[in-house]
Amino acid sequence: MTEIYISDAIHEDVMADIRKNALVHVGYGPGKVNYLDISENIDAVILRAETFTREMIEASPNLKIIARHGVGTDNVDIPAASQNGVWVTSTPGSNSNAVAEHVFALLLSLTRRVVPAANRVLAGTWAEGRGDLIGHELSGRTLGIVGFGAIGKRVAAMAKGFGMRVLASDPAATAADAATAGADLVELDTLYDGADIITLHAPLLPSTRHMISTRELALMKPGAVVINTSRGGLIDEDALVAALTNGTLAGAALDVLEAETINMKDPLSKNRVPLHEVPTLLVTPHIAGQTQEAFQEAGARSWSDVQAVLAGEPPAFPVNANDLRKVPA
Repeated sequence: MTEIYISDAIHEDVMADIRKNALVHVGYGPGKVNYLDISENIDAVILRAETFTREMIEASPNLKIIARHGVGTDNVDIPAASQNGVWVTSTPGSNSNAVAEHVFALLLSLTRRVVPAANRVLAGTWAEGRGDLIGHELSGRTLGIVGFGAIGKRVAAMAKGFGMRVLASDPAATAADAATAGADLVELDTLYDGADIITLHAPLLPSTRHMISTRELALMKPGAVVINTSRGGLIDEDALVAALTNGTLAGAALDVLEAETINMKDPLSKNRVPLHEVPTLLVTPHIAGQTQEAFQEAGARSWSDVQAVLAGEPPAFPVNANDLRKVPA
């Protein structure tokens, strides 16, 4: 019987369908297993937050596919997978709307001071000190989108609904792409200099690591806001905290932390950001893509690619198609 390892919870309808067709091992909850204890029998992996290493791949002689339940693949050793003939797939676009909506959930929470306002009510305060909670409107402000793929374009569409001007920067985008979305395509430094709010939607690569650091923060307008729902390593967190502490930035909202590159499931154990000491910093635990709708779509796509590969067909959303070494059956 086909055996599948699923690292984290997925949509219940998708899980039910998988269980009808395979023996399922999970990396979470009461039935959690250590992958290396069952690796010899695993045919496919559906991967969310866990990091999948070369050791795990090489301990899996029957493994044919690692299906990433999401877009980023920085938690998979892709060269090791390719060298061992293992497909790696992702689910591009499955959570674009969810992530874009979370950008505005974070942004409005910052600009309208929602969290401190709610905390005051919980503390029994209503009118006293309410003047400290005066916020800003989004209408008429300039939003800078770094990375203009599916998520960036959804963010742009939502921003236009708020009456915002939109700047975009992406080496792969064209002026026509940007114009269709109602954005102006500009160089990155121009975006940093001209935007009131900067939101990051770039992949984490060696070339994009710490793409926002001291130099870039110095280019930004006084009182700018930074949002990151992509990957924590895009921002130099020490430089960000310094800019928030000295008032250069009005606020920042992060759904990701750099410590996730060390421990994706428990980044707080490795986190260096002083979460309790920076009142203008808002952090959520990597939930931007977590909606029922996005979960169902990502789960269904992952499972579909697993089924295709196990049937001897190529997957619909491969990441390593050009590098895959063919291994005799």
